[in-house]
Amino acid sequence: MTGEIIVTVVGNLTADPDYKQLVTGQVVANLTVAQNSRVYDRASGEWRDGATAFMRCVVWGEMADHVAASLFKGARVIVNGRLRQRNYQDRNDVTQWITEVMADDIAASLRFTTVAVSVDEPEGAGQVELDDDPHATAPVTKKAPAKQPPARRGKPALVGAGVGDQPDF
Repeated sequence: MTGEIIVTVVGNLTADPDYKQLVTGQVVANLTVAQNSRVYDRASGEWRDGATAFMRCVVWGEMADHVAASLFKGARVIVNGRLRQRNYQDRNDVTQWITEVMADDIAASLRFTTVAVSVDEPEGAGQVELDDDPHATAPVTKKAPAKQPPARRGKPALVGAGVGDQPDF
């Protein structure tokens, strides 16, 4: 990763992840994260919303499966990855530039909500005993790995108070 620009983006998803399986068999999830800044207005003595920045993020492989099954529009996320720029020629033969984050890791933010965690067990793996961890604070459940593209079952990853307090995009 020498010479790459590493970024962390924290914000809310503007839409459900766009999950696709390519003709090569690879899976990808595209998402857009909106980040609102807060600005202190000295004249009024109050905080107000500043400009909103929108960042395109791309997630590949098994992590794309997890993102598609777990995240949804409005979910607050933390994305860590490599900043990339690419270009293409549009219909008028004009070069268009796209800046996006190639996600290396993505997580649901716990700032405004709680999260239920499950662990995928690789095929053929034996049962792992998780109760031996003296630092464990909550039980971790296991589920079978997804064989097909993940099915959306409501909003499984983010539960509890606070989800409705997030802004709608």
